[in-house]
Amino acid sequence: MVKEIFEQPEVIGHTFAHYVDLASRTIKADVFGLDFATLPRLTMSACGTAFYAGMAAKYWFEKYARLPVDVDIASEFRYREAPLPDDGLALFISQSGETADTLAALQYCRTHQQKIASIVNVQESTIARASDIIIPTFAGTEVGVASTKAFTCQLTVLACLAIAAGRARGHLSIGQENQLVSALIGVPRHVAEITNRSDEIDKVARRIVTARDILFLGRGINYPIALEGALKLKEISYIHAEGYAAGELKHGPIALVDENVPVIIVAPRDNLFEKTVSNMQEVAARGGQIIMITDADEREGIGTELFDLIHVPKADPFVNPLLYAIPVQLLAYHAAVLLGTDVDQPRNLAKSVTIE
Repeated sequence: MVKEIFEQPEVIGHTFAHYVDLASRTIKADVFGLDFATLPRLTMSACGTAFYAGMAAKYWFEKYARLPVDVDIASEFRYREAPLPDDGLALFISQSGETADTLAALQYCRTHQQKIASIVNVQESTIARASDIIIPTFAGTEVGVASTKAFTCQLTVLACLAIAAGRARGHLSIGQENQLVSALIGVPRHVAEITNRSDEIDKVARRIVTARDILFLGRGINYPIALEGALKLKEISYIHAEGYAAGELKHGPIALVDENVPVIIVAPRDNLFEKTVSNMQEVAARGGQIIMITDADEREGIGTELFDLIHVPKADPFVNPLLYAIPVQLLAYHAAVLLGTDVDQPRNLAKSVTIE
């Protein structure tokens, strides 16, 4: 797992290089073979970590392309008999391309005359063969059961798709496209900087491994990263963790907060930072152990004492999901190592879920 975490600067670079014209800093829209200009709605479906990639992408598509998006867990989507628009696009995300529930969701969309596209890491897989359009990631073979580099490569592809959709639908200018692509090109450098701080994240992990329950909070596009952080910790360390939208804290989860509960807050200094800080102060008032993952300086408007801080390089908010995925992966990895679990083959889990 740690090998695959540290491969991310390289594989993210390989993935966006396939979709980006580096000279002009634009997306090679023709690579996708999709007509976003008149698309009425995008339906996305996936399982596990891939589902969280789709959740993050929903924010990108709706903000930058003004394209309505539905994102579903495949095992739920296949049974809820969702009405689908004429000439709609169904997009499926799977590392292995063999996920049974995702394949069943694809087949449902096929019977409802949707165009089928799939983001897969294995181009010869069943889901790829069943699709009209294959959109590959270039993560290389991922052996660890808990997805790391496949997740960030999925995010990379989805970011490129959202930019292409924004241009096709007339909601992004060429200058805005250049800015977003430039931010994407800088991601491998920033990711390498975070992985080089792995020892610092190990020290944070040592402070949380005795906890029985941990909360992850995030707002906006960082909410799916909070969910992913909680999933990673559960998967490989077996510590109970839950991810929540930070604004939902006062609608129930705050009842769990006391001096024994670490609260890990994904909080880049973006347009929602002040709102997130307000939630953090609510946690502090109840004695919660606040661990903040942020690009802000500890003194910049936080206004409360932190249990710990994990620093992330400043970057365009567009690429924050790619950057903030790394520290939550490393936090889970170090916690699992400290607890002596089988990091690469956690109990009860398989790399590819090929049965319902």
